[in-house]
Amino acid sequence: MPTPPLTLTPLETLPAVADGDDLAGLVLAAAGRESRGFRDGDILVVAQKVVSKAEGRLLPLSRFVPSGRARALAAEIGKDPRLVEAILSESRDVVRTRPGLLIVEHRLGHIMANAGIDRSNIGGSDDHILLLPENPDASAHQLRERIREATGARIGVIVSDSFGRPWRLGTTGVAIGTAGPAMVIDRRGAPDRDGRSLQVTEIGFADAIAAAAVLVMGEGAEGRPAVIVSGVDWTETAESTCTGLRSPDEDLFR
Repeated sequence: MPTPPLTLTPLETLPAVADGDDLAGLVLAAAGRESRGFRDGDILVVAQKVVSKAEGRLLPLSRFVPSGRARALAAEIGKDPRLVEAILSESRDVVRTRPGLLIVEHRLGHIMANAGIDRSNIGGSDDHILLLPENPDASAHQLRERIREATGARIGVIVSDSFGRPWRLGTTGVAIGTAGPAMVIDRRGAPDRDGRSLQVTEIGFADAIAAAAVLVMGEGAEGRPAVIVSGVDWTETAESTCTGLRSPDEDLFR
């Protein structure tokens, strides 16, 4: 049987999302307007920003009162102490600092710049910041269940964000929440084409889908935060079986 073509279809008519909006309802309405119904095997990739906005994670900086540690770090790196306090409030640990930047371990376990807090393309005033969702896996699960109930289709959902990478320039899409598809596919022990057993191959499946979707979403003012990915073979997995994060004993870079 021939491999079906891989297609990435943005929902062009998804409106701007605000605090309290029914994101699943907006996605379903946009898909209806565009005559793009959900089909078995589809994966919806949705940008973290719209998930965070719908969940009320757009907050004024005035909400954050700088601690002594935040003031000291702010003086060191040249950032607003309120923003540094927000970063610390979302973080487990500070990994690296340099002027203008904090690399932290986010409370979700990701190593990332400024705890993923964003000030671009978020709406609101210049005094607002956007935090990551409280629980991106739960957000993905809720979206998936709503869409499955409405359409009957067996779909997956990935919540994506843009990450920089050590030793590489540029950002790429990364899955920070999943429902349905595996975050990582472990191929260790499977044979290669020559019959040799694979020793280390673990495929970052959800990250690969997120990165592909970002090519269609864009990283600037394109305004396409939801993409339907079709033509990818995936097997449904139990929730939260793998986070895709290295354990501390496997982390060779900190």
